[in-house]
Amino acid sequence: MTAFDVPAVPESLDTVQDRFGAWWDGLGIDDAAHRFALETAVAEIAANIVEHTARADRQAGRRYTVELQATDRALTAVLRDNGLPVDIDLSAVTMADVDAESGRGLALAIAALDRLEHRHEGGHNVWTLVCTR
Repeated sequence: MTAFDVPAVPESLDTVQDRFGAWWDGLGIDDAAHRFALETAVAEIAANIVEHTARADRQAGRRYTVELQATDRALTAVLRDNGLPVDIDLSAVTMADVDAESGRGLALAIAALDRLEHRHEGGHNVWTLVCTR
């Protein structure tokens, strides 16, 4: 497992991508489809954390952590942020219209993954992303 903590600012998205790439390369897994699926979903959830933290909660010190784990059965990412609680029904998420400028992130993550879960616990939003192998 690898884990890291970043500030909830747009610049953190490059760090998340770089750290994901380094983690994946270290696994030695030759599976482009699973890499693409999990990497896409991690990027989308991280972007949502950054966007919604910036829009709804302008307090300094907002951060999120990313934990990445691979087993023989699953590739998992858990993202935790200390932003305001998210009230979302993932079963109701749909893809935005083609002309919309936003609203695709959660739909893309759901489509890419075998499981996407969100809960709020201990003052944190916790996103669990799973690709089964």
